[in-house]
Parts: sequence; C-alpha cells; structure tokens
Amino acid sequence: MILRKTVLAAGALVALLASASVGSARPTTPAANGAAAPVQCSTKLNALRPHYPDPVKPLAGAAGSLSGAGSTFVAPIMSMWASAYAKKGTNVAYQAIGSGGGVAQISAQTVDFGASDTPMLDTELAAAKGGPMLHIPLVLGAVTISYHVKGVGSGLNFDGPTIGKIYAGQITKWNDPAIKAMNPKANLPDENIAVVHRSDGSGTTAVFTDFLTKTSPEWVAKLGGADKSFGKTVAWPVGLGGKGNDGVAALVSQTEGAIGYPELQYAISSKLAYGNVKNKRGTYIKPCVSTTSAAAINTSFPPDMRTSLTWRAGSPIAYPITGTVFGLVYQNQTDAAKAKAIVNFLTWALTTGQNFPATINYAPMGKILQQRSLGQVANITLGGKPLIKLPAAT
Repeated sequence: MILRKTVLAAGALVALLASASVGSARPTTPAANGAAAPVQCSTKLNALRPHYPDPVKPLAGAAGSLSGAGSTFVAPIMSMWASAYAKKGTNVAYQAIGSGGGVAQISAQTVDFGASDTPMLDTELAAAKGGPMLHIPLVLGAVTISYHVKGVGSGLNFDGPTIGKIYAGQITKWNDPAIKAMNPKANLPDENIAVVHRSDGSGTTAVFTDFLTKTSPEWVAKLGGADKSFGKTVAWPVGLGGKGNDGVAALVSQTEGAIGYPELQYAISSKLAYGNVKNKRGTYIKPCVSTTSAAAINTSFPPDMRTSLTWRAGSPIAYPITGTVFGLVYQNQTDAAKAKAIVNFLTWALTTGQNFPATINYAPMGKILQQRSLGQVANITLGGKPLIKLPAAT
C-alpha cells in the first residue's frame, strides 16, 4: 500500500485545533460592504452539541486498530475523534490524502474505510473490489472563498457567477466592476487576482465546482460543458495548485492578491480573510456552523445517501457551498474483528462524536440526517447478516 507520507502530523493538527475558535477571522481591517450579511453565527457551543444517545451497545471482540484515508476537509475533526476514541481501546489511523486518494484506497481494499466530500461515481462504485459500498454522512463543513488582499479583511461579498469568472480567468483584478458592485464601500485595489486551486484529487474541489457548475454559465462554458466543469479534478484554466486544504490555505496566506477555497476550519486556523457568498434565496451568507447546518434543512437524501448540499434553498440562511463528508465502507465485511471495530467507531462518531464538530467550525448533523446515517451503519453485514439492529424508535 502506497500512502502519502506528507500527511498532517499529529503535532500540526494539535496546533491547528488549538489556534482555532468558533467564529474567529483574520485580524485585519474588515471589508466595508454595501450591506453586511444578515446572519449572526452562534457562538453558544452548548446549543450546537446535540448529545445524541447511542442506540446500541459496542460489539465485543472488535479489533484494536482501524485504518482510514481520504478527505483533507475532514482531517481536523477526524483527528479529534481519533484522539478521543483511542481511550476506548481502538486506535484510528487516518491518512489525509484527499478524497480521490481515499476512494482509490478503499476501492483497492488497502484501508478499512475511506472518506470523501463527494459521493463516489457509478464507475468508481463498479470498480470497487469489495462489492457494494455504503455512503455514510459523518459531518458537514463549509467551503470558503478565502482571499489575501492588502487592507481588506473578512466580509467581502461574492456570488457564483463572479467566482466562476474569476476561476475561468475572465475577471483578473480585485477592483473589477463585478466585485465592486457587490462591495461598493470596500477599498478594493487595482491588484491582480492570483487564483489558487487544489492540485490533487479533491472532494473539496468537487463541492466547489459543483457550486460553480450550478451558478456560473461562464465557468461551465470555459470548461467545455457541465460534464467537464465538475469533479474531484478539473482542467483548471488558470491558477496555482496546492495539495490538500492545508496546501491551498498556505498558498492563499503566502500570496498577495490570492483567492482560494479551503474548508472553513483551515481558513480560520490560517487566519485568512473569507467572504460571504450569495445563496439561492439571494442573501449573502457568512460561512459558520449555523449556516452550514442550515444547508441540510428540508433536504431529501436518496436511499444510497449520494447527494449534494450546494445551492440549496431549504433555509433562508443556508450557506451555498456546504459539503457532506461521507464515510465509505464496504457493506459486506469479511473480517469479524475489523467489521465490529468499524461499526463501533462509526456508531460512536454519529452519536457522542457529534458533540465535537462545532468546537472546530464543522457542523453536527441534524436528527433526521443523523438517523439516516445510523441506518447506513446498520446495513453493514458480516457473513450476510447485519452486525447491529437499531431500536424501532431510532
């Protein structure tokens, strides 16, 4: 098994988590916009810890270790979960190699579970060596529009068409009329925009390009059609590539005039300025735990759970570039000890573990989605038989 050696180190993640606080932002002069985003993001963490009860007892005879790989988007909360869960006697070793890498690793059966910010494609599911794959939503997160513009702090307004034109190379200056129209009081400089994107196969990229495909005809046309404008990898027309969410955040931080799309926790921990994005209701929304959670309100998930939370209109405060992290697990398990460990860990992550995300700017799942996820865990079998049965009330 070939795994990326440059994984987020434990020490780096500890520093990342320690540096973050809910709702913090780059300490520079705030952007002066025509109208501030009307959403006030809650900082009352107790209200954002759902305290879901665990409906089943842990299975005896579980393995003492699990291996996972994939999404860098979820790496901070996965590290937090792994640290807490180790006290229960099972070590979870997670490699943050990007969603594309996670799909490849679980498909090749070289890890016990994968993690992706976008559902697997039908072609990827067909190529998986271990048979049917379950998609289990674990947590929600926001993809930010982060930037590094001299004298301009968090709070610039953006919409999909404008972001699409920037990433298509059609808007190249920060004082472009389209940006100024949304930010009439901001002191936008005559400065070149340095576009930053992912260089690896990325679920964060899939979430971002899904949003662009839904909102920016110019982006779709530049990429040659909707079948080419969305995915874990695309043919970027312009820009610099960074590996992982951490790589994108670092490039934005280091590059004057840069714009990028790191997940919210990475933007905050890197002290990046980030903007408000116009949602389907026509409101500029600040990315935070509350607005990320709102993206899943009144959302219908299909039986296999493979869907997107971008550009949803179910809630007036839904942040439009919201992603779902999916745990990827083979439905039919063959190793009893590993199967029990997988079920125990995922059940814990979906119950007790949902109290953790808001502390580092991810969003716990609402009750309906959380129950649907538990239902997916209950579909895991060993020798053709389910390992757990959920109570009727769950």
